[in-house]
Amino acid sequence: MNNALALVGAPAPNSLLYYAVSVVLVILVLAGLNMLSRVQTAVRGNLLGALAMALAIVATLWNFGILSAVELYAAMLVGSLFGVIIWRKTQMIRMPQTVALLNGLGGMASMLAGALALTGHADNNAFAQFTAGLAIAVGGATFFGSLIAAGKLHQILDQHPKVLPAHSVWVGLSLLVSLGAALAYVFPPFSSPGGAQTVLLIVQIVAANLFGYLLAVRVGGADMPITISLLNSLSGVAGAIAGLAISDLLLVAIGAIVGASGLLLTQIMCRAMNRHLMEILLGNTSVSTAAATPTETESEKPDDSACAGETDTSETTRGDRPTLAAPVADPENTFADWVENAQRVILVPGYGMALSQAQAQVKRLLDYLEKSGKTVDFAIHPVAGRMPGHMNVLLAEVDVDYEKLREMKDINDDFASADLTVVIGANDVMNPAANTAEGTPIYGMPVLNVGDCAHVAIFNFDLKPGYAGVENPLYARAETEPERVLIFPGDAKETLAARLDALGAPPAIELF
Repeated sequence: MNNALALVGAPAPNSLLYYAVSVVLVILVLAGLNMLSRVQTAVRGNLLGALAMALAIVATLWNFGILSAVELYAAMLVGSLFGVIIWRKTQMIRMPQTVALLNGLGGMASMLAGALALTGHADNNAFAQFTAGLAIAVGGATFFGSLIAAGKLHQILDQHPKVLPAHSVWVGLSLLVSLGAALAYVFPPFSSPGGAQTVLLIVQIVAANLFGYLLAVRVGGADMPITISLLNSLSGVAGAIAGLAISDLLLVAIGAIVGASGLLLTQIMCRAMNRHLMEILLGNTSVSTAAATPTETESEKPDDSACAGETDTSETTRGDRPTLAAPVADPENTFADWVENAQRVILVPGYGMALSQAQAQVKRLLDYLEKSGKTVDFAIHPVAGRMPGHMNVLLAEVDVDYEKLREMKDINDDFASADLTVVIGANDVMNPAANTAEGTPIYGMPVLNVGDCAHVAIFNFDLKPGYAGVENPLYARAETEPERVLIFPGDAKETLAARLDALGAPPAIELF
């Protein structure tokens, strides 16, 4: 066990052969990431990345001379069994919180590596001391921030943004203490193992985790996918810093790749959502500064050009929400007429589709429309769901052709020329109030221009506001313009299946 602990904080041999092996493994990881960007090669890219990481573990054990440390193999076996359980038990609907949890575990590993690097070696130089402290700061923030994000997504915690008294003061104080401790480790009496260092280490761990909590607790609505992407980036950054502390250049390289790719994705999503990352971190986009609801003018003449988020249809709140009857006398036949006469159809999935697990019925609708000679595409909002690419994953699960999944910027102008748009469990991502409801979490964010379509059929659980808590004026149009907007309230899987049964569509192949 002593040999295993020597890994943390001790200078690595880093032989020329190890450098060469590290270069090859880094290239394999980069190749795997590149393959993940294309559906046709994504599975092979994932396997290549997994293989590269397995070889990286072996190379690290060999480089540090601890291949014979039995304790490490026992720990890896336990971790592997845990991974297998997650793989077998986790449904796609639970993938966002699973990703957040795994980000947190990565942060915790870096935090522990930094702590052991500090307490296990009295002969560390100033650089090793400082980087170990930084690994604790970033790893701790990633760990607890990811736990809060996972709790929100799993509905253990309140999903809506929460602001504590003097929230910004506590954020600044916790960050100052966490980073200040990293610098203090360079100077006596904190530079060597002992009572003073131990006390400071405990204070830093508490401050780092508190910062992660304060960072994540005030994020909600459409900003959650961006937050998960950022936490993923931070887990890689923490790993890279831990690699600097223990002089493992392979860990530095792999961590940097994860950190850079996560940060790039975060920036891409921020641009797509017309957000600034600092505004999200400060909670300025998640918390409404004023209660704003669409006016009568807004309801009659929506301007669909901004937004994000999905219908909040958690199992804990569904039973208390009233559902409203569709406003036309014969909505079933009206919908059937729309489907029969439409030539160009756009399908808009949202988080409600994930909650009701309606993707098989959506595939059934797609097949029926295409067999009837219709042209069909999916409109995918950048933050539809609770993590980047959430809708893409769910639709790929039922073998929807990836070429049909079109991003918002590519399809938004097509709504005006489409004959029919079918919304399945989406709300905030198509809410035109994002252009007008100032002071709300969705104000100024791009939305799908669903309201421009000739006919819109909405399959949502109810007519309550979405995750962002902003009334959707499209719902009012179902009463004022029933010839253009139809609403089928209820569980999307059941209501869509009922309409498809009435149309005579072949049964779906259920996944669950």
